[in-house]
Amino acid sequence: MKDHSKKRNFLVMAIVYVMILLGITESVFGGESSQTSRMQQGDGGEGGDPYHELPKRVALTFDDGPHPDYTGKLLDGLKERKVRATFFVMGKQAEEYPQLVKRMASEGHLIGNHTYSHLQLKKSNREEFKEELKKTSNIVRNITGEELQYVRPPYGTWDKSFETELNMFPILWDIDPLDWCKSDASCIARNVISKVGKDNIILMHDQYDSSIEAALLIVDELTKQGYEFVTVDELLEE
Repeated sequence: MKDHSKKRNFLVMAIVYVMILLGITESVFGGESSQTSRMQQGDGGEGGDPYHELPKRVALTFDDGPHPDYTGKLLDGLKERKVRATFFVMGKQAEEYPQLVKRMASEGHLIGNHTYSHLQLKKSNREEFKEELKKTSNIVRNITGEELQYVRPPYGTWDKSFETELNMFPILWDIDPLDWCKSDASCIARNVISKVGKDNIILMHDQYDSSIEAALLIVDELTKQGYEFVTVDELLEE
């Protein structure tokens, strides 16, 4: 009997040892097992759950619009997919097609400033550039009632002092597929999809049919890959 008891005790100890190694003692003995088990249940301590991956977010942005033919088509496609984007509008275009600007705002897209006439900032035209930003902001405010806070400076040229003077901030980009000089929508889309990463800003233009087609291809594919589309202000808030 003693031999059987020793064997039974040895077997129990062996089972307990294996269970400890496997991290499953909590379910049997009611105690806490491993840190991994607690984290998987959402108790990751002050840092939260390290196994909970933050969403892959990306911002789709469009320059130079609104365009009377293509912007509406783009807005239709984005609405159908429940995706919001950022539109950096030119003042002269907004002035001519205010209903499209109003629709952008009403459908939850962010509107930014792209100067009045696509003016590139140079040392010789600093004041003119500032006036174009102000003029465009006034035009959009009269259409939507909202102040413009973000600027996509044409060609990426910017003067940091404007941030204090105008309370406006530049938004550049991570990916530029040069859609304005290409007519193959699939090629444009592949270019973006092959380079995109988490929290990237994609630069496109709502001035060409191929760009609109490419943008919607990008949305469809990246959505399948688990990306969430946000406006640039949302991207910057995190």
